[in-house]
Amino acid sequence: MTSQEAPPPTMSSSSPPPTHVLLVSAPLQGHVNPLLVLGRRLASAGLLVTFTTAPHAGLKLKHRHGEVDGGVGRGALRFEHLRGEELWAPDDPRYRVADDVARHLDDAAPAALAGLIRRQADAGRPVSCVVANAFAPWALRAARATGVPGAMLWTQSCAVLSLYYHYFHSLAAFPSKEACPDASVDLIPGLPTLAAGDLPALIHAPEEFVWRQALLSDIASLRGTVSWVLVNTFDELEHAAIEALGAHLPVVFPVGPLFETENEGGGVDECTAWLDARPPRSVVFVAFGSLVKLGRDEMAEVAAGLASTGRPFLWVVRDDSGDLLPPGTAASSGGNGGGKVVPWCEQRRVLLHRAVGCFVTHCGWNSTTEALAAGVPVVTYPAWSDQRTNAAFLVDVCGVGVRLPTPPTRDDLRQCVEAAMRGTLDLDGEGMRARAEGWKAKASAAVAEDGSSYRATWDFVDAVSSLSIGAGNSGN
Repeated sequence: MTSQEAPPPTMSSSSPPPTHVLLVSAPLQGHVNPLLVLGRRLASAGLLVTFTTAPHAGLKLKHRHGEVDGGVGRGALRFEHLRGEELWAPDDPRYRVADDVARHLDDAAPAALAGLIRRQADAGRPVSCVVANAFAPWALRAARATGVPGAMLWTQSCAVLSLYYHYFHSLAAFPSKEACPDASVDLIPGLPTLAAGDLPALIHAPEEFVWRQALLSDIASLRGTVSWVLVNTFDELEHAAIEALGAHLPVVFPVGPLFETENEGGGVDECTAWLDARPPRSVVFVAFGSLVKLGRDEMAEVAAGLASTGRPFLWVVRDDSGDLLPPGTAASSGGNGGGKVVPWCEQRRVLLHRAVGCFVTHCGWNSTTEALAAGVPVVTYPAWSDQRTNAAFLVDVCGVGVRLPTPPTRDDLRQCVEAAMRGTLDLDGEGMRARAEGWKAKASAAVAEDGSSYRATWDFVDAVSSLSIGAGNSGN
C-alpha cells in the first residue's frame, strides 16, 4: 500500500469526470472502520473514493488530510478531513462526549460538508454519490441540498434495521417499555421470534435522546432521500431479513462483513507474540468495545471469574477504565500462563489466532461479525444499543454462544467460559464450535470473488457508475 501527499490528477477538459463516491462518517471508531473498508473495496473496483470525517485526538486515523492511497486497485482512495466553518478543532476535549459530538455535528457539519462537495466539483472531480454512515443524518441532508444522490451504510444488522423500520413506521405491534422482558416479538417478516428484552435499546429510549433523534431522521430518509441502502451483513447470515426489508426499501445491498481480509496473519506485535506462546484454543479473549464501560464491581467479578477458570486470558481494558481493574489481575490465572491486560489490540487479528478458544464480548455488530468470521464461540454480555439483539442472534439463531447473566458473577462467568471453550453440544448433537466453523466458511465465501457480498458491491458500483455516465451524456 502506497500513499502520497499530492492530489490525484484531475480530468482534462475533454475527459468525462470520474465516478466519484464521497464517504462520510461520524467520528466514532466503530463507524469509521467499516466505512473505510467499503471505501477500499469501491476503489479496488475502479472508483475514485474520498473519505471524510471530523478528526479528533481520540480517533485512530492512519491517513492524514490530503493523502491518497493508490494501493487499492484500479481506483484511488483519498482522504480529506471535514473542517472549517464552525466545526470544533481536532484537539477540542468536547469530542470525548459522544452525545455532545452528535449535537455539534448536526449543527455545524452540513455547511462544512457542502463546502467540501463544492471544492470537489471545482477540482474537476464532482461527487457522483454520497455514502453516509447511519447516525450521521446531517450528511444526507447536505448531499440533498447540493443535489447529490445519497446512499446509507447501515453498520448494524439487517434485523436491527428491520426492527427500527417497522417500529417507527408503525408496521407491527411492539411490546411497551413496561412489558415483561420475556414477552414475544414475532410479527416482523424475515425475523425469528425475539423477546422484548432483546429489542434494540433506541426503540424505547427517551424521545429527547440525541441518538434516537438521529435514528429517526435516518429511518425517515429511507423513504425518499436515500437511493440505496448498503448493509454490513452478508446474504447467507440474514437472507430472510434482507429479502423482507427489500419490499419496503428502494435497493438493499448486503456488502459485509466489512473488515480487512488481507495480511490477516502477517507481522508480530505484543499481543501476537503473547498468543504465540499459548496452546491452541486455550485463551479466553475479553473485549467490550470502544464505548461500553463496566463499573468497579463488574470489573472485579469479571477479573475473579477469569481467574477462576484457570485459563490464560487476554483482556482489553481501555485507559479510561484501567483504574477500576483490581490489582494483580494480569497475573491471576493460575498456572496456565496467567493473563494479559492491554489497552487496545487489533481485534480481528486476535480472534483469528489459533490460541483463542472463546470470546467474551459486548456484542457490538462489528465484534459479532468478526467473531462469526473467525469461527470463535462467544460468551455474550450486551450492554445497550443493538447489542442485546445481536446477542440473541449469536445464541439462538447462529448457535455459537452462551449468555452471561446481568449483572455477572464470577461463577456465572466461569461456567459460561467453560461451556464456550468446550463447544457444548446441543440436543441435536452439534457443538457450537462446529457451527462457528461453519459461519467462518460462509463469511469467507461471501466476500470472495463471485460471493454474495462481492456481487452486491459490484451491483452498487454499476448503479453509481451509470449515474456518472448519464450525467456525462446529458451534458453533450
